[in-house]
Amino acid sequence: MHVKSLFAVACALALGASAAHAQQKYEMKLAYFVGDQHAMSQWLIKWSESLEKGSGGRLVVKRFPNAQMGPTPQHYDFARTGQAEASWFLHGGTPGRFPLTEIINLPFMVGSSEIGTKVLNDAELRSKYLDAEHKGLKILLLFTHQPGGPHTTKKAIRTLDDFKGMRLRFASPTVRDLVAALGATPVGVPPTEIAEQLSKGTIDGAFMDYGGVGIAFKLGGIVKYSTELYAYVTSFGLGLNEDFWNKLLADLKKLVTDSTTGKEAEIGRAWDALDVPGKKAVIDGGGEAIRFPAAEMDKVHKIGAEVSEAKIKEYEGKGMPARAVYTMMRQLSDKHAKTSKNFWN
Repeated sequence: MHVKSLFAVACALALGASAAHAQQKYEMKLAYFVGDQHAMSQWLIKWSESLEKGSGGRLVVKRFPNAQMGPTPQHYDFARTGQAEASWFLHGGTPGRFPLTEIINLPFMVGSSEIGTKVLNDAELRSKYLDAEHKGLKILLLFTHQPGGPHTTKKAIRTLDDFKGMRLRFASPTVRDLVAALGATPVGVPPTEIAEQLSKGTIDGAFMDYGGVGIAFKLGGIVKYSTELYAYVTSFGLGLNEDFWNKLLADLKKLVTDSTTGKEAEIGRAWDALDVPGKKAVIDGGGEAIRFPAAEMDKVHKIGAEVSEAKIKEYEGKGMPARAVYTMMRQLSDKHAKTSKNFWN
């Protein structure tokens, strides 16, 4: 065969292989631990559909909501090990694994999900401290829910003294410490078991946000008293398996990156917007919303500051740059509070 003909055949084969490669389909199993009625699930559904459409069908997303793939604490590892290609995970589900990231969960760090989500995705904060804690995953976004407080079944919490003797569910190690410092007994309960344990009376209440109480876990009618401390947030992440990420073609990587870049306000506001319908579900179920008097809130803030300082010292004792992270998060929180929803106002 003539040299030119050989070259033409080689080019045709190369182009054919390139075209086939460009049309290669990637299955992306997406694991998350709440039902599809939740606002974050709704965002994940729209996100996955946008990836499928934007990729021309080359990304095929299979969703596993409501902990179908397995328990909440395993969701990070589902993506890390490749059982799922992507997951939405709860940092507090594996206590002690993400200590610097969980500093955002310390009492009164941020006044809304919008603020918290903007703080956690600060490029410098992530590159210097947070991304290193998330080994095995390509982190697309970190975020928080809106601030929460105690919701109880039989006894109202109207003053600080009312915490004494109560068994309250916590969502993360930092919230556990706050519950204990307020005088209650912290109890670890997986999200999927909260309703059952409240109904049985094995716990007296749960520290949670209104969105979780009223919408995600449908506790309206079970919970009778909601004390609006807006004291803490819980952090989450959305990440991809690193091997899966590395296999994606450049245009698909760009598609995924663009789909989660600059979305902090959008996601934060979606979480914050849950407060109103979540509270309505509680009230409609016969619940009562309670606000502490200013003097009692001052006491709670003081206790919160003590809990934060103790946690920072604990982490520093283990050689972690906890104070630097805390200070940076505080400064970012103050900065974003000026332009974001803030439940403390």
